[in-house]
Amino acid sequence: MPESPISSFSCVRRVWPWLAAVGTGAALTFCFPRWEQGWLVWVALVPLICATFFTQNTGRCTGLRKAALGYVAGLVFFTSTFIWLSTTLAALYENWWLLALAPLVAMVFGFYFAFWTWFVGAVLVRDDAARRFPRSLQNLATAGAGAAAWVSHEWVRERLFGGFGWNNIGVALHRDLPMIQIAELTGVPGISFLVVFVNLMAVIMVRRIIGELGPTFLKRVRWEFSFTMALIAAVFAYGVRALLAPDVGASVPLRVVAVQPNIAQTEKFDPEAEGKIFAELDKLTGLAALTRPAPQLVLWPESATPRSMFADDVNYHFVVDQAKRLDGALLFGSTDFDPEKREDYNIAALLSERGEKQQFYRKIHLVPFGEYLPLRPIFGGLCGQMVPADFSSGREYTVLDLDDPKIRLAPLVCFEDTLGELTRRFVQGGAQVLVNITNDGWFAQSPAAEQHLANAVFRAIENRRPLIRCGNTGVTCAVDASGRVTSWLKPFEQGFAAREVRVPLAPRLTFYARHGDWFSHLAMLATAAILLGALVTRFRKRAENSTSITK
Repeated sequence: MPESPISSFSCVRRVWPWLAAVGTGAALTFCFPRWEQGWLVWVALVPLICATFFTQNTGRCTGLRKAALGYVAGLVFFTSTFIWLSTTLAALYENWWLLALAPLVAMVFGFYFAFWTWFVGAVLVRDDAARRFPRSLQNLATAGAGAAAWVSHEWVRERLFGGFGWNNIGVALHRDLPMIQIAELTGVPGISFLVVFVNLMAVIMVRRIIGELGPTFLKRVRWEFSFTMALIAAVFAYGVRALLAPDVGASVPLRVVAVQPNIAQTEKFDPEAEGKIFAELDKLTGLAALTRPAPQLVLWPESATPRSMFADDVNYHFVVDQAKRLDGALLFGSTDFDPEKREDYNIAALLSERGEKQQFYRKIHLVPFGEYLPLRPIFGGLCGQMVPADFSSGREYTVLDLDDPKIRLAPLVCFEDTLGELTRRFVQGGAQVLVNITNDGWFAQSPAAEQHLANAVFRAIENRRPLIRCGNTGVTCAVDASGRVTSWLKPFEQGFAAREVRVPLAPRLTFYARHGDWFSHLAMLATAAILLGALVTRFRKRAENSTSITK
């Protein structure tokens, strides 16, 4: 017998929420490199929000089902956007068990999305009357609370278990310069809040309009729509003004040469390839020294040589001899071993005055599964060959000094330029320019290097400082204080680029540089207060029910 229409409708009603969750996960993926469809982020959460709000609230497991919808969306998004973790590392180490790495990360990170859908679906909107969204003030409060909860879980993701805040939802707008200038006030959390707020308001407003269609439709004022449009317009206007009239003050030119050696990752840490790598660095640095006017700062990438500059006399004299041939300073990445503490560090080294003056920064924020292995007893069998030993974290935000011109720079190693809270500490210490040395050769031709740059753009805006990036395989470029990216070399192309960067002499401290993630802290306080209020209400109702039963 053919299936009845009622049975078909019942099947669709059961399946559509899960399809919506998958759709949101896929849409969010398209917002980021390499797809770069950032406009989608304004509606990407709409399917998941609809599934969360409008699935039937029946039974005692309603909250669990809503959390499961978020988990599915997070699983799809994090697996697809971080798939390069699996494919590139599995091929590099010829260990196909590493293909499970991205799904494993997604299985953990999916709980953040699960928390959010549970919060908006089971805490903020608990009954059918609330899902009609009849009152403007309540609707704004619902959208604001939902956006605050999203900002809260992104803050936790950046810090829990070492943290990996890559690709927060606000980062999807990294090319939309007018809309991201508010980062100097709020950092990326403020942009994430706006994006999620708009997604929630889109669903709330459409649902309210549908419910109020009728003779009195035009007599009611829905000023939450006006408020939302005004908020978007205000953010856009602020951004346009910041772009048209940047407050940078007096500046000095800094002549920079960035060396992109394009060393294959299979050779990068191979002692047998040391002679070849030395020869290539020597050739490129020699050509850089011949440029006129002479460079004031020459950059090599992270882990420029296979072994530490302190490994032996050969390595030490090689880098010092390279510094001696330069009129300016040489900044590069290496490693250091502290014999007293028996600890290894990933460092940035600045050699100036023909190698006589040496300054060092020990990297503070380490990359999980790259520079240390979380939960080594559990993951050692799977990833031990990838991370045979752990680096130790540095403890000081060391700002490095150039003598000519007299400027101070923040040495950001690897993915430290994706961390707003860390970067602003260098700016508070007097850094006038941000310099990132990195080795994204680990990730081959995947979108990882492009995602890295997309996240890094916001450090320049948050602090109103130029950012210079030098990568082994790219992306070697500069980002001005407004977030405009100027490419210096094509990725996976060996060479060097000689450029002039304007560095502010007395740059102001932005609101974000002074106060950091204040917006996230407010969002977490609001989220915690709402959760506490919901818990108190629940216990009160239980007490009232118990009293009525007793009577």
